[in-house]
Amino acid sequence: MIAREAHKDFIEQLRRIYSNNEAAVITDWVFEWVTGWKRSATLSNPGLILEKPVYDQLQGKLSELLKEKPVQYVLGEAWFYKLKLKVTEAVLIPRPETEELVEWLLHDIRQDDINRHYLENEDPAVTATQLAHENILPHNITVLDIGTGSGCIAISIKKALPHINVIAIDYSEVALDIARQNAVTHGTAIDFMAFDFLDESNWSLLPKVDIIVSNPPYIPEGDLEKLANNVALFEPHLALFVPDITPLLFYEKIGKFADGHLSKNGRVYVETHEDYTRQVDTLYRTYFTNAMTRKDIFNKSRMVKAIN
Repeated sequence: MIAREAHKDFIEQLRRIYSNNEAAVITDWVFEWVTGWKRSATLSNPGLILEKPVYDQLQGKLSELLKEKPVQYVLGEAWFYKLKLKVTEAVLIPRPETEELVEWLLHDIRQDDINRHYLENEDPAVTATQLAHENILPHNITVLDIGTGSGCIAISIKKALPHINVIAIDYSEVALDIARQNAVTHGTAIDFMAFDFLDESNWSLLPKVDIIVSNPPYIPEGDLEKLANNVALFEPHLALFVPDITPLLFYEKIGKFADGHLSKNGRVYVETHEDYTRQVDTLYRTYFTNAMTRKDIFNKSRMVKAIN
């Protein structure tokens, strides 16, 4: 089979369920994953031939994609914050909006270090009390990632700032196995724990931390039918849904947990459902000294930061 013709046919098949651009991007990704060839090589060489085992493998991937299985699950990998991560249907597919949450958190920690350096060098007599007054976290901080899934948030933070301590918890042992594999791949030492965060009797097992970060389940169960098939049929419902009557379930638990487990000047960063961001912001103003929202790349309010 001529590679260029196979590539064209692959796109045409995917156009049955994807837009033209999505079909082209997915095709290029799959072809490079299977053959090792860049798109330019496939399209510019009219005589390039696909051997039958390679063609058969491509057709197998196409068959899975036409069932609306996400390409990340088909290939077993996803990119997040410039890191390639292993993913299976046991974990959510990392998304660009969550990268923005990580970037917000990392920016603030780096700013803490800049401010600390300025204060310590501007006046050698600056005391720890004065530093605390400036809302600057300690240098040796601990971050807790609640509902880590693939480990994308925890690993990205640890990779960017190796000097900080990172704890990552999840209810799913299968998800934690994936997260641990990803942590090893990227050389990040993270303390992973199997943990039912909704069970408050377990909270005493966790230490006091300086930052809490989470992309928790936040989609009301009644919204299942509104989701695209590639999400509803394949991504883990445990990581997606909350009861209709308690859409803020995890945010309330995080707020309550922070009372007694979050250090002075500690911070919470959470991703939110766009329909409930304002409610989370209001909720966190009752738990914390201050709270603020941020919009994502699609101009939707999808993140909340709270300061203890």
